[in-house]
Amino acid sequence: MALTATALVNQIAAQIVEYIRTKGHEPGTRLVERRLAEDLRVSRSPIRGALQLLQRDGVVGPAERGGFLVLKSGAELSSPPALHTEQGEEIYLRVAEDRLDGELPDRITENELARRYDLTRSELTELLRRMTKEGWIDRLPGYGWEFLPMLTSLQMYEDSYRFRLVIEPAAILETTFELDRAALEASRDAQQRLVDGDIWSVSNAELFDLNSHHHEVIIGCSRNAYFTDALQRIDRTRRLIEYRKSLQRDKAVIRCREHVQIANLLLDGDNARASSLMYRHLATVGAEKSAP
Repeated sequence: MALTATALVNQIAAQIVEYIRTKGHEPGTRLVERRLAEDLRVSRSPIRGALQLLQRDGVVGPAERGGFLVLKSGAELSSPPALHTEQGEEIYLRVAEDRLDGELPDRITENELARRYDLTRSELTELLRRMTKEGWIDRLPGYGWEFLPMLTSLQMYEDSYRFRLVIEPAAILETTFELDRAALEASRDAQQRLVDGDIWSVSNAELFDLNSHHHEVIIGCSRNAYFTDALQRIDRTRRLIEYRKSLQRDKAVIRCREHVQIANLLLDGDNARASSLMYRHLATVGAEKSAP
């Protein structure tokens, strides 16, 4: 009997591919249905269907004693396709705006989303994959999807920047601060490319990802899990409101230039000046984004 690749099966298959990539699984690694179901928070039935689909595509294969083995390493697997088309980005931002405006309920089904936004099955699958990856929707155990808590009010948004003013400059001055030179250089170079012209072509979502990643790389060097976890939680909850509050690109390029300057100070070992510049940077961008 032919495998029926439902939207759910396709979605779970994409999540398993991402799981293999992020875990760095090499060929021969055994995949356990029960563990995948627990980690992806779904029942074992769609996991089994997704694994069969991936077997058809040559990503996994049958194990001698039952189950499946990874056939392609994470490095061989490309990331799931992203909605880079103008239409796909418009759909994504419409959903974000409707969620911020309270037009969408906390819980919603795939059929309701497809009807509301006139989506094809592939568009719906990719939209849910992207929202799941970016941390603002999650599959319910059983049926449907649930939007996760997000910052929606201007007061909460301003509070998030005041909190960051406390933790990010302080993290740089921690005695446990140990530079991850390779990660910081890579992030600095990405910021420099924005300064050199990419700022004018990236989407608001891409710009948010690049900028939040830069701050997370820096705070991660503090080797303090509480600092890192706090910033990551804020970044997840502020994502949607950031799309609405994104700076005009002529101002954003200045803030990206400051990112480069902070990184260079850290790479030179001048943590005190980097901390001071981080405070001024956050204070300025927070005021700019909170302005009416």
